[in-house]
Amino acid sequence: MNRIGLVLALLSAVLFGASTPFAKLLLGGMSPQMAAGLLYLGSGIGLAVVLGARAALRLPSHDEAALTRADLPCLLGVIATGGVAGPLLLMIGLARSDAASASLLLNMESIATLLIAWLVFRENVDRRLLFGAACIVAGAGVLSWQGHAAFAPGAPYIIAACVCWGIDNNLSGRLSATDPVRIAMLKGVVAGSVNLCLALVLQHARLPGAGVVAAAGGIGFLGYGVSLVAFMLGLRHLGAARTGAYFALAPFIGAVVSVALFHAHDIGRLAVAGAFMAVGLWLHLSERHDHEHVHEVMEHTHRHVHDAHHQHEHGPDDPAGEPHTHRHVHARLAHSHPHYPDLHHRHDHDHDHGPDGHTHAA
Repeated sequence: MNRIGLVLALLSAVLFGASTPFAKLLLGGMSPQMAAGLLYLGSGIGLAVVLGARAALRLPSHDEAALTRADLPCLLGVIATGGVAGPLLLMIGLARSDAASASLLLNMESIATLLIAWLVFRENVDRRLLFGAACIVAGAGVLSWQGHAAFAPGAPYIIAACVCWGIDNNLSGRLSATDPVRIAMLKGVVAGSVNLCLALVLQHARLPGAGVVAAAGGIGFLGYGVSLVAFMLGLRHLGAARTGAYFALAPFIGAVVSVALFHAHDIGRLAVAGAFMAVGLWLHLSERHDHEHVHEVMEHTHRHVHDAHHQHEHGPDDPAGEPHTHRHVHARLAHSHPHYPDLHHRHDHDHDHGPDGHTHAA
């Protein structure tokens, strides 16, 4: 099990889920687009301060791989789908849907993330992972259910928003070798500025008081900015399908916070949802994907230590000490060990591998 990736994915879900009740409490009087703008800007500005402090203090994490020109299409795709189109489509859908239908439909994000990872980017997804993800989504559905749900006119827009976020999550996985703080900062600043300008110009909205703006910025920094950094680091270790499934625990975290602080949730529904999610989490945590696989020759740049996958020579200009970042070449390697679809294990699975991910005799 990749404990680092697991902890990061769960941390992302906890931060985002816990931020939701506070965002609703502080931003209830704003339009959704104004709220999205302030939250994303808080995320981007907060992470910009972190980047500045990190560089000034020369902290060990400052040597993450830099963005390159080749990363630009994916970065633009992340910002366009996850930061601009997703929130805009959600706002249109909310205006045409009741709260129960909208909440249930938002659970489609994790399904979209998993399906895109599986069908488009060819990540390995077996029956165990699919059933675990279904249990987690079912738990989120129980939390969202308010006694009724109909296919509202806004449903296609909300589903489209979830597909946008599914694309965003998978494209973010393509960028997970690079500096996650810089990517999350750019996404926050651009998406926040676009949403805020649309709210001010098209909706003629007014900024709330300074205290609310500051509080929204703080919530955005932790619940959107730090959460997104943890999510991207989780993508680096686990791939999009598994990280997205863990992130689907966020509604449960939000419900627990609501109960603890605001007594705003039905304990019975919370218990049923928790049971579904516990089964899904156990199925994922107990997954073991282990088979003989081949690493083809590959050259890339990312932060690493000299483990079994990083046995290469250093030139005179390469950095000393570990972990470090430099461009390096992976020689062809064939071996067997438990693994996830991380940066070095995005390989195809042939017919000799059963649906449980283990190697089977022909």
